Amino acid sequence: MTDSAPISTPFTADSTAEEVIGGIDLTGRHAVVTGGASGIGVETARALAGAGAEVTLAVRDTEAGQRTAEEISGTTGSKLVHVAPLDLSDRKSVAAFIAEWEGPLHILVNNAGLMASPEMRTPEGWEMQFATNHLGHFALAVGLHRALSEAGGARVVSVSSSAHLRSPVVFEDIHFEHRAYEPWSAYAQSKTANVLFAVEAWKRWESDGIAVNSLMPGAVQTRLQRHVSEDEISRQREKAGADAPAWKTPEQGAATSVLVATSSLLEGVGGRYFEDCNQAPVAEPGSPRGVAEHALDPQAAERLWQVSVKTLTS
Repeated sequence: MTDSAPISTPFTADSTAEEVIGGIDLTGRHAVVTGGASGIGVETARALAGAGAEVTLAVRDTEAGQRTAEEISGTTGSKLVHVAPLDLSDRKSVAAFIAEWEGPLHILVNNAGLMASPEMRTPEGWEMQFATNHLGHFALAVGLHRALSEAGGARVVSVSSSAHLRSPVVFEDIHFEHRAYEPWSAYAQSKTANVLFAVEAWKRWESDGIAVNSLMPGAVQTRLQRHVSEDEISRQREKAGADAPAWKTPEQGAATSVLVATSSLLEGVGGRYFEDCNQAPVAEPGSPRGVAEHALDPQAAERLWQVSVKTLTS
C-alpha cells in the first residue's frame, strides 16, 4: 500500500451494493464473479448486471449457477448473465475456464471461499482452504492477465476477511505438513494471502492499467459458514465482545466488493484494503478491525507470489 491519502467515500457499513453502484453505467463491460451462485456473490453479480455489465458466474455447481442467473435476469432485466464451471481447487478446471475466455475482461471479483473447514487436501496435497481461497484465485487472475490488460482500466477485487488479522502466511509450513491442523489458522493465512496478492499484483500490473485491491465484506450469514456451528459463531462473537461487528445483509455485504469493482473514487488506486466501503487503517493490536501490517508487507507479498508460481507449476 502506498503512502497516499486513504480513500474515503460517502458510503458506510449500512450501504448496499445497489446504493454504491447507483448512477454507474457498465454497458459493454465484462465481469466475472467467482462463487456467484450464493451469498454476497449473488448480490455482487446482481449489482453489476443491473448496471449493464455482461456477467459470468464462475461456479462449481452449474445447476445452482443457472438458477441464480435466471433469478438475477428476472430482477434486473439483463439477458447478459452467464454461467461457467470453475472449481478453484482443481488446476485443470481453472485452466479450462481461462482457455474458454474470449475478449477483454473489465472486472474480476475473486469472491468464492471456504471457511474454517475440517482438514481436507487437494490431490497435490495442498491444504484445501489455501488452495481454494488463494491458489485458485491466483491462478485465475494470472491466467486472465491478458484479458484484463486488453480491457484498459480493469479492476480485480480480492475478497479477504478480518480473520486475516489472526495469522500471517506461515511460509515454513503453509500446508500444515509439520504442525497440527487448525481450521481458523488455515482460514486466516489464506485470507492474509488474499491481501498480499492485491499488494503484489498492483505492483506488477499497475503499468498494465489493472487495479487490484482487497476487502473485508463484513459479517454476513451465508453458506460460507457451513463448516462452522452456531455455537462456534456465538463463541467467536462473545470473545470479540463490544467489538463484534454487526451482522450485515448480503446486499450490504456485497457493497464493498461493488465499490472496489466500480467506483470512480478508486480510479488508479491499488494495493489497498477496504472495509465498510472505505479504505481501512492499519489495525491496532487486538482490534478486530483494520488491516494487519503482516498483510501489507511488500517482501511477504513478493515471496507469496514466487511461492504461488512455483507451487502451481510444480
